[in-house]
Amino acid sequence: MKLWLLSLFLSVPVLAQTYDVVLANGRVMDPETNLDAIRNVGINSGRIATIADSPLTGRTTVDVKGLVVTAGFIDLHSHGQDAENYAYKARDGVTTALELEVGVNPVASWYAAREGRALVNFGATSGHIPARMAVMHDPGTLLPRGAAATRAATADERKETYELVRQGLDEGALGIGIGIAYTPKASREEILELFELAALRRVPVFVHIRSSGPVESGAVDALQEVLSDAVATGAALHVVHITSIGLRQTPLLLRMIAGAQRRGLDVTTEAYPYTAAMTDLGSAVFDEGWQIRNGDITFGSLQWALTGERLTAESFGRYRKQGGMVIIHSIPEEIARLAMADPSVMVASDGLIAQGKGHPRGAGTFARVLGHYVREEHALTLMDALRKMSLMPAQRLGIQSKGRLQVGADADITVFDADRVMDRATFENPAQYSEGIPYVLVNGAFVVRDGQLQPNVAPGRGLRR
Repeated sequence: MKLWLLSLFLSVPVLAQTYDVVLANGRVMDPETNLDAIRNVGINSGRIATIADSPLTGRTTVDVKGLVVTAGFIDLHSHGQDAENYAYKARDGVTTALELEVGVNPVASWYAAREGRALVNFGATSGHIPARMAVMHDPGTLLPRGAAATRAATADERKETYELVRQGLDEGALGIGIGIAYTPKASREEILELFELAALRRVPVFVHIRSSGPVESGAVDALQEVLSDAVATGAALHVVHITSIGLRQTPLLLRMIAGAQRRGLDVTTEAYPYTAAMTDLGSAVFDEGWQIRNGDITFGSLQWALTGERLTAESFGRYRKQGGMVIIHSIPEEIARLAMADPSVMVASDGLIAQGKGHPRGAGTFARVLGHYVREEHALTLMDALRKMSLMPAQRLGIQSKGRLQVGADADITVFDADRVMDRATFENPAQYSEGIPYVLVNGAFVVRDGQLQPNVAPGRGLRR
């Protein structure tokens, strides 16, 4: 009787698992385990359910033979937090775009405005700049142009600003964003207090340091300030866009950061793969002495983002009064290449496109690393590039479910052609999608399929601390 029952059980066919989505026959690359092999990826309920060398069955199956399948890219420095910019991000392989340098305030309403409406995942820090602007009634938009930039805060204003930043952390912000270069009258004590808050709440600080360039009280002193604050408080520190701050001193700044890391300090940095920066011409960055701080550049080194024209003394004065984005051609190519090759430097765009105008980094950062610096320049390996664009940002944020192509991870996945991937955005025409990235999934849903943005989808979720 028992043998008969066993025989009957063995004769019943076992039904194969059916997955929501299967990415078949791709070159699967995971920057944490160093997996680099042909595999099939099965996705269920927005997560990676299996990675197998045998065929899988899916309700939707896409043959990605000849393409790289990897964790979606995480952009730690993305100012464009709207539908226009999310579209450029998705086409550039980015599945998570975060506003961490300037940050936002108030935080809860910012998240609420994007829930259920975002193409990619989103998130922000509690920003010192917007909090200070609100308290000091500064007329600027993204960056201060009035009191928040031009005068010291009173004791009451400083306290109120601190409370707004603290409240933002209560509302789930990913850390504290500080842009000291844009609030140059913020005292050393005011900045130290924010580091103390970050340490107390165990969140990282994302900082645009106080000054740039080779001048006295320039980039070296500015980096020393925040390294000292990190040592004094124990706060985790992330220094944004090291190349546009350091210029030709970038190797020295990287040496300082590496030394701090060797001695146990939790400090990281990032860069974008371009030879120009961009910021508001009306901001404090262009206060007297800006030419020297930016590497002895001239008016002609500035390019007005709206028209593409190079500036003169006359147009500089005129545009500075009205404010607006200006591209700063100041980063030597060898410095940009150095940062891309350095395995400790993450990739982050500092991107912003507004009605088709802006800097090409807003549309092409990640494809440019893969196409120009990996394939053409051989400045770094493909696996190292993926590590700098996905795993390292996830580790900086302390997020285990992203930045990895592994079972159990969120199905934020980028599929690209290593032989074709390239940025198309230029300084004259930044509003051009990257090419060679035919598939992008966010939380298991296609946002790019067959190289096209998918209509009426919004699978992006807010990342909170």
